Amino acid sequence: MKYDFTSIMDRHGRDAIAVDAIGAPGGFAPGAPREGFDAIPMWVADMNFPTVPAIPAAIIQRAQHPAFGYFAPTDDYYNAIIRWHQDRNGVDGLAKGHIGYENGVLGGVVSALNVLCSKGDKVLLHSPTYIGFTGSLTNNGYHIVHSPLVLDEDGVWRMDFEDMEKKIVENRIHATVFCSPHNPCGRVWERWELERAMELFRKHDVYVVSDEIWSDLILDGSRHIPTQSVSEDAWQRTAAIYAPSKTFNLAGLVGSYHIVYNPWLRDRMEKESSLCHYNDMNVLSMHALTAAYGPEGREWLNELCQVLTGNVDYACGYIAQHFEGVRVSKPQGTYMLFLDCTDWCAAHGKTIDELQKMGWDVGVAWQDGRMFHGPCHIRMNLALPLSRVEEAFRRIDRYVFNA
Repeated sequence: MKYDFTSIMDRHGRDAIAVDAIGAPGGFAPGAPREGFDAIPMWVADMNFPTVPAIPAAIIQRAQHPAFGYFAPTDDYYNAIIRWHQDRNGVDGLAKGHIGYENGVLGGVVSALNVLCSKGDKVLLHSPTYIGFTGSLTNNGYHIVHSPLVLDEDGVWRMDFEDMEKKIVENRIHATVFCSPHNPCGRVWERWELERAMELFRKHDVYVVSDEIWSDLILDGSRHIPTQSVSEDAWQRTAAIYAPSKTFNLAGLVGSYHIVYNPWLRDRMEKESSLCHYNDMNVLSMHALTAAYGPEGREWLNELCQVLTGNVDYACGYIAQHFEGVRVSKPQGTYMLFLDCTDWCAAHGKTIDELQKMGWDVGVAWQDGRMFHGPCHIRMNLALPLSRVEEAFRRIDRYVFNA
């Protein structure tokens, strides 16, 4: 490969909670490993790969000019977004006026809900559920109604459309937060699934806030379909939120954006986002996005998705062969695994807390799945060099699942 996805990058002391927060008291980070084991960060959903070289090059070039005054987003910024969605997702008709800045995806989700809902309203979400949705919706006065995803006979997570409709009607729901691809399950929704979901939302006049931050990280054999693209009604009913942060490991720079075609919704979202007076773009994040969405970023991303596909294939194959009682639905996108350890814990008389700590003790810094509404689950980040993934699985084989 042209780009480096094999070197082990030292992130200690480099503003990375993924490594520096391990063992910190009072938080939700994994515990520190016991003596003799280094920590392998497999919890925070960022990547342990260096980003595409074009991004730091663009930041350095801009930083060489010693003035950082007020500015406005450039046409290069908007055109980079338009080309990216056209080339990767086949989106036609996207224009500068449909794009609006958001400090973060969760901020965009809340801005949309503040337009669509009243405080105290109920909002439909699928479970398992991204912890960020739980925190941001609850903190802003909304009540979450969960519709559980279900595993089909092939071990694929599916929407339960009958349950969704039942919950919508019973709770008089008019807004949903939709995750595409799904975090933490890794589902990349097929067109028929999106069409059926959007038809259900049309039937009951439910507006859709679609978090598509993972949409670039699609594994071999799957394809992302933008929620807005499946029908004319979906085009008008949906606020979609994107960011380069998951794709290129830029969360620390901050900078997301929404795509909203409905002028009524778009104008009100932009007004809502402006009310705090802090929803403003950083000049360096603007240059980072423009570089990321350029030719080198496309080439780098294609290689990254090959690497992630290989890591997922390795991990899921290892689990199936070696970890009796542990179940995982192979993700089609993202780089996260969601391990169901119910049967293993029952067979070995262990709690999920005890199981997690067994991994932490040998440096496998995986994450408690209960905060994602997985009752006996562990979430596991595979965006590391394959050598580190292999080492993590050797440790949990020897010291945890087959100790």
